[in-house]
Amino acid sequence: MVDIDKLKFDEKGLIPAIVVDGTNGDVLTLAYMNRESLEISIKEERTCFWSRSRQELWRKGETSGNAQHIIDITADCDYDSLVVKVNKDGPACHTGAESCFHNLLWESENNHAFTMEGLMDMLRGRKETPKEGSYTSYLFDKGLDKILKKVGEESTEVIIAGKAEDKAETIYEIADLAYHVMVLMLELGISLDDVKKELASRHVIDKKVKQEKMT
Repeated sequence: MVDIDKLKFDEKGLIPAIVVDGTNGDVLTLAYMNRESLEISIKEERTCFWSRSRQELWRKGETSGNAQHIIDITADCDYDSLVVKVNKDGPACHTGAESCFHNLLWESENNHAFTMEGLMDMLRGRKETPKEGSYTSYLFDKGLDKILKKVGEESTEVIIAGKAEDKAETIYEIADLAYHVMVLMLELGISLDDVKKELASRHVIDKKVKQEKMT
C-alpha cells in the first residue's frame, strides 16, 4: 500500500485521477483531486474531486445520483497521477453518456480490439437485421429450440475435449459454447451485465464463506 505522502501533487495541490469502470475497464472520466478530496474518497469509498472551475470539493453523484463507489486507487510509477477503479450507479458524463470519452476522433481500419460487448453487439445486429447466409441469423430464425439444441451439443463437446485433457480442443469448444450461449442470451433478452451482476453477487458470498471458514 502506498502512503499518501509519497504522492506528487502539482503546484496547485492537485493530482489527476483517471476514473475507470471496474466491470469492463472503460475510461469514464478524467478529474482532479487534492489531498482533502482524496482522503474523503478513501474514507467514504466514493469519488470526491476538486472542481477547478468552481474551486470547491464535489462528490460525484451528489446532485445527479450517479455516484461512483471505489474499488481501489492505484498510483502510477512517478506517483503523480491516479487510476480510480469504480462501480458506478449511472452515467459518468454530465451529458448522460456512460463515459465522458465518447467523441471518436479517429479509428483504424486495420487494428481492432475484441471485446465480449463488441461480439454481443454484432450478434444483436444479426438478430435485429438478419443477413442472408449468416449462421447467427439462421439460429435466430429457427428459434429457441434450435438454439438450445446447439447449446446442448456444444456443452457435450466441451466435456469430451476436457475429459481428453486436450487443452487446445477444449479452448476451441469453450469458444463455440460461449458463442451459442450468447445467442441464447439475446434470444431471451439477457445482457452481459445481467450475468456479471449474478457472478458478482456470488463472488461476495464466496468471500464471506471463506472468511467464515478462516475464523
